[in-house]
Formats: sequence, C-alpha cells, structure tokens
Amino acid sequence: MSSELFMPLPLRSGQVLRNRVAKAAMEENMAGDGQLPDEKLLTLYRSWAAGGAGLLITGNVMVHAEALTGPASVVLDEAAPLAPFTEWARAGKSGGGVIWMQINHPGRQIGSDMPGVVWGPSDVGVDLGKHSSRFGRPTAMTAEQIEATVTRYAVTAHRAEKAGFDGVEIHAAHGYLLSQFLSPLVNKRTDRWGGSLENRARMLLDVVRAVRSAVSPAFAVAVKLNSADFQRGGFDADDARQVIGMLEPLGVDLVELSGGSYESPAMSGRAADSRTQAREAYFLDLAKDLVGTSPLPLMLTGGITRRETAEKVLAGGVAVVGMGTALAVTPDLPDRWRHGREADRQLRPVTWSDKALAAAASMAQVRHQMRRTARGSRPTPNTHPAVALLAERRRQRRALRRYRLWLTEARVSSAR
Repeated sequence: MSSELFMPLPLRSGQVLRNRVAKAAMEENMAGDGQLPDEKLLTLYRSWAAGGAGLLITGNVMVHAEALTGPASVVLDEAAPLAPFTEWARAGKSGGGVIWMQINHPGRQIGSDMPGVVWGPSDVGVDLGKHSSRFGRPTAMTAEQIEATVTRYAVTAHRAEKAGFDGVEIHAAHGYLLSQFLSPLVNKRTDRWGGSLENRARMLLDVVRAVRSAVSPAFAVAVKLNSADFQRGGFDADDARQVIGMLEPLGVDLVELSGGSYESPAMSGRAADSRTQAREAYFLDLAKDLVGTSPLPLMLTGGITRRETAEKVLAGGVAVVGMGTALAVTPDLPDRWRHGREADRQLRPVTWSDKALAAAASMAQVRHQMRRTARGSRPTPNTHPAVALLAERRRQRRALRRYRLWLTEARVSSAR
C-alpha cells in the first residue's frame, strides 16, 4: 500500500506538514469563561496532537464578539487576552505537528435567540422551511461594516500568530459570511461586492490580502472553500475553480474543499439536491475535477474514515486528507493507519427524513464525542442521536445565558 499519506508536504510559506493527514475543523462549542479556550479544549487538542496527524485545524474562532455561530464559541478579537490561546497552541503542537486556527464570521447563520448582530451581503434569510425561525433575519452590510470586518480577520490572524499558532484557515465555506458573499442565491448586491463572481469574491480576496499583510511570510494562510453549495443556481464547481485561481497570487498555502451549508448540509452527507450520495469522501469527484486546474495544493474533507479511502483521495491528486468526525470518534486514527490498523468504532448514522434536524443531531453526536475526550474519557459512538441533541440544546441554553451576560459587560466596558 502507498506510503504517501505519511510523506511530508512543503508549503509555499516554507512550513512543512509532517504527513498528509489533517484533523479538519469541527465546531467544538466548548468555550470557557469570557469566550476563551480553557482546560477542556487543551485536553482535547493534546489528545489529537498525540494521535499522529500532521496538521490540526481548530474549530472556527470568531473574529467579531457580537457575531457567533453558537453561544459557546471562542472569540479572538483585539480585546481577548492572549495567554489562553498560547496554551491552546502549545497543546496542539505537543505531538510534533502544526496547528492552524480557523477564523470565521457567521454572517446570517446566527441563531434567532442570540444577542448581537445578524449581517449578510443582502437581507436574504436562511431558508430551512419550518425550521427557518431558528435563524435571525439578516440586514445587508454597509460598506463600512464590510471593511471593518475585513480588518477583524486581519487582527485575529495577527494575534493568532502572536499566540504561537502556525497558521490560519479563513472559513469561506458552509454558508458562513464569506461563503454568503460568494453565493449568487444570497448575495443580491448591485455594488462592487455583488453581481459578477469577481465582485462576489471581492470580500474573500480582501480578507486574504489583509491577513497575509498582517502576518509573517512563514505563517501559513489557508482558505476553506465549498467545492459547490449543492443548491440549484448557487456557487458551483466552476465558480470554485475560478476562485482558486484568484487566490493563487495572494500567498495562499492550501485550499480545503468541502461543500454545503445549513440549507443543504452536504458536509454531513445530506445535500439538498442529492448530488453527493457517496458514503465516503463525499466531494472526491468534484475535487478530482478541480485538481487538474488548481495552481494550489488542495485538501479534501468529508466522509473519510478508512485508510483505503484516504489513499484513493491522494491518488486523485489531492495533497492533504482532512478528517473530522472520524477523529472525534478515534483521536489516534492516523497512528492506527501508520501501524496497519483501522478504527474499531463508527458513529451511529442519523437517517431521519428531516434533513435540517438530522444535520443538527449529527453535529450534536460529534460534539458529544469531543466533550468526552475533553474530560479524559473514551468516545461512546453508540449514543443515540436524539439523546445527544437534547443534551446539546440544554448546554446551549446555559451557554447562551453566560454569553448574554459577558457580551453586556464587554459592551459596557468598551463604552467607558
């Protein structure tokens, strides 16, 4: 069997990944007091660091304290203390690999019960049918808000480097803010940020330029991009091909390909338009189409659980294999592969007909495994998805109370 999985990969920044296996970003929703990483996250990342992956990418860290994907999201802005992030970076590098921070703004994908702001390129809300009320109604961003948000990404990246992280991954997939600007279904603007793909990509490109200028040349900068939104008339593979070409001159090290959004959760294997039915490596066919023209190395994430599948992905020309759920269930899976073993457990599949509810339950299951690892316990993949979802919602309610209080205090402090 090919050993390419465990060969080093040099990047254009000069950074070298020790192998081609990456722990992809998963939203932990485990922030401690002050929306900061605490011992739970450190324990979790020490476990992954010891598991043999060459690259760890954190769950999305918020660039704007008033716009979170969930009430227990970690925030790294200009006001956040750096010490907890320094400890997080140290934990992630404790096994000899590198750690990148994924940085993100949720845009319109913010719960309707959350305080703060709900912004988007336009005032087009999230359409989840009977579940649409779960999300707030967005307001279209002004030019000043767009420019301030670009600056926030640069501030977060700069501070991540100061804290000891090896790179950042700018999240422009899964229906979050930068992905919203890219989508012709969501972005209805008629100014310089809307219309043509070049205009819709403007905010992403401005963010990449600002981040690259704010960090050192040796600090890695990656982008997570949808290979497709899996919505009719949305961002598609040809758009992705063009955007990758636009990113190449800007000093990007790696592009991670995924797909979908809350409206079409292809990242959990449940696309709205049924164009991804593969049980493993959901986006491999689309990735193969992009590899041939991509001027940048590509990473593929989505549904990879076995070494045979990972080798197939690399054989297709992809440079890095990303795994999320598989490493939540089996944190040492890369080391197992190195020694000829596979995972002995799989997460219970969620086959509910309600795709939005099934996607939420799947994410709750994954977070349940991560929390067990964070407590020093073994994952329990047979946990019923309904049980995991109910427990998740209870934790979210408690976290929401803490976040409301913290945000109120932060606003009062900044007004002084």
